[in-house]
Amino acid sequence: QVQLVESGGGLVQAGGSLRLSCTASGRTFSSYFMGWFRQAPGKEREFVAGTRWTGGIAEYGDSVKGRFTISSISRGSVKTTLVAQMSNLKPEDTAVYYCATATKWENVRKAEEYEFWGQGTQVTVSS
Repeated sequence: QVQLVESGGGLVQAGGSLRLSCTASGRTFSSYFMGWFRQAPGKEREFVAGTRWTGGIAEYGDSVKGRFTISSISRGSVKTTLVAQMSNLKPEDTAVYYCATATKWENVRKAEEYEFWGQGTQVTVSS
């Protein structure tokens, strides 16, 4: 089992920035893929960004490319936290943001590929 806890959401004005964190615990292996998704009311869950715990090239959704950056933080030799730095936020970025883990996958942009999810954190961007 993997436990994921998101934090860092809140209310921000358009053009502002927020930093989301996802702390992982339990059975976390470096080969896992970590992703951020978001879901606005009445809309499907949308891929935001993701990367393997071991690092490498991160993937981004088209709507956030160039504005969001993800990175991982280690405690000793173990990756423990996935961070999403969000800048130049827009009202359409308003959503609940979820962190998720996939232990095996074919398409990391599909929510159904992920087995473990956090509870989500609300991000609201005012115009």
